[in-house]
Amino acid sequence: MKVAVLDIKGKETGRKADLSDAVFGIEPNNHAVYLDVKQYLAHQRQGTHKSKERAEIAGSTRKIKKQKGTGTARAGSIKSPIFRGGGRIFGPRPKDYTQKLNKNLKRLARKSALSIKSNEKAILVVEDFNFEAPKTKDFVQVLKSLGLENKKSLFVLGDSNNGVYLSSRNLKRSEVVTSSELSTYKILNANNIVLLEGSLEGIVANLNK
Repeated sequence: MKVAVLDIKGKETGRKADLSDAVFGIEPNNHAVYLDVKQYLAHQRQGTHKSKERAEIAGSTRKIKKQKGTGTARAGSIKSPIFRGGGRIFGPRPKDYTQKLNKNLKRLARKSALSIKSNEKAILVVEDFNFEAPKTKDFVQVLKSLGLENKKSLFVLGDSNNGVYLSSRNLKRSEVVTSSELSTYKILNANNIVLLEGSLEGIVANLNK
């Protein structure tokens, strides 16, 4: 698949980039996408949630009232969950939310996500660029030139570039990653994917292992 290469002003450079059909033109596997996104979101959870149950509450162990004759329900401990300040019944406990997926399935999911975006005509290819110094306004100007200022965008670089990354870090709707950091969730979460020319080779190499 041939796509026109744009400059940072949004104008065509006259060159065409070849997007591999093996990565950007496959039949999407929706179940693989679902599993990979579910794993990504699960791994965002710390799993450190915890509440104290009745055995863990600090408090007196004496019987708080006599067994019979009070006219109310019997009660043996102030730490009972039915009293204020008592333990919690079946409260949350620390849990590991890690999920395992095979590498081939994760690659299939990323290729499926890229193919979905390709079918939606939501992929732009831009020539490699850099900023002399990190400035948010320079990155905003690039977004405006590409018509992405009001859309969620994902910029994919070939290698880490602090000038571009730091310029985008303060923008809520834009994210900058390298080709090795690309994930199914990030691809689908963005309205548009902006691939820098230098990232294409790395993306294809990572997904066609």
